[in-house]
Amino acid sequence: MARLFGTDGIRGVANADLTPELAFRVGRAAGAVLGGQGPVVIGRDTRVSGPMLEAALAAGLCSVGVSVALGGILPTPAVAYLARAQRCSGVVVSASHNPVEDNGIKLFGADGFKLPDAVEDRIEAWLARDDLPRPTGTRLGTVAPFPDAADRYLRYLLGLARGRLDGLRVLVDCAYGAAVRLAPQLWQALGASVIALHDVPDGGRINVACGSTHLEPLQAAVRTHGADVGFAHDGDADRVLAVDERGEVVDGDALMGICALDRHARGLLPGDVVVATVMSNAGLEDALRAAGVRLERTRVGDRYVLARMRELGAVLGGEQSGHLVFLDHATTGDGLVTALEVVNVMLRSGRRLSELRAAIPRYPQVLVNVPVRRRDGVLEAPEVTAAIRAAQGRLRDGGRILVRPSGTEPVIRIMVEATRQEVAEALAAEVAEAVTRAAGAAS
Repeated sequence: MARLFGTDGIRGVANADLTPELAFRVGRAAGAVLGGQGPVVIGRDTRVSGPMLEAALAAGLCSVGVSVALGGILPTPAVAYLARAQRCSGVVVSASHNPVEDNGIKLFGADGFKLPDAVEDRIEAWLARDDLPRPTGTRLGTVAPFPDAADRYLRYLLGLARGRLDGLRVLVDCAYGAAVRLAPQLWQALGASVIALHDVPDGGRINVACGSTHLEPLQAAVRTHGADVGFAHDGDADRVLAVDERGEVVDGDALMGICALDRHARGLLPGDVVVATVMSNAGLEDALRAAGVRLERTRVGDRYVLARMRELGAVLGGEQSGHLVFLDHATTGDGLVTALEVVNVMLRSGRRLSELRAAIPRYPQVLVNVPVRRRDGVLEAPEVTAAIRAAQGRLRDGGRILVRPSGTEPVIRIMVEATRQEVAEALAAEVAEAVTRAAGAAS
């Protein structure tokens, strides 16, 4: 049986894979395993299925005697921050950048970090137990609102800013998600002129043709309004990608590099090391190496990046997708913290984002997602292994290829890096075709 918890909690199609019955059982098991002092903070994004799953989780927690504080629509990192500040557990109902029909459950400990695998495994093992507590009367958990949850997180963010932004024009794409209130408020409170896109809590359109997975609307708006910078969040605002004043994309690798070089120059990069995944572009590695900074790579997934950061004592790491961790400020990826850090570098240096971006080269790289019904066995299929070997042979020492199943979606991800764009595109297409054939045969 496949593990219920993936690389970022539990995910699936809401009311089909991720049912309210399952959410109730997860609430019971998590409450029994975690216990702890104070109510569990629950936040969610704007998805239509969010209130349903939130209610089921809360009921499950209360049924084992654990009280709940409902924070409403909150970014994932806000829940992590509040869990640490309150010394309590936290739960987020969100599927991040996934499509509208999906939803998910992420669990945080009282230290603000996502639960380690061993604790998730224990919760999963307890889902089917029928001997969990069944308190009655006043020993039941209670549910209460957490009315100032978002405001507390906003005050924390404002404390990270290194100056006023009067005269700066900022565009922010909220993806109809968890950042719809907080992102515009943050920049307005700092004095910037703000234009917000997709900034209503419409859970039926979350991530649809907007946000960090669809940057075209933000690029067009930056050019139209003559903005200094644009930021695009995903559904739960733990990611951010940027657009410079020319309307050009600045991805997570570039954002990581910009912040790393700034911190290194100021002596604020412990160990002179940054942690990224195998997906990060070789241009980032080369730019950091030239400055005397080492890039440590991990397997894909923010939990693996964070684990390696903690092992090395690193304070900066992340993924090309814009999921960056500033461990001296946050315990998980935080799109709003990342955006603030980037603007802080702009203020300190007096340089525009396009100038900062120019210091981080990007070598030709192609990413292709192949939808599959079943991922098991696809990568071992003879036609897929042959296609990968052939691609590696053509690349030789002038690039690399990575093929892996997604940990959050039913897709096989293909990344090809080459010295020329057309070579990367051709090889990615050939491997994608082989994966499609193998997936069809497997289903």
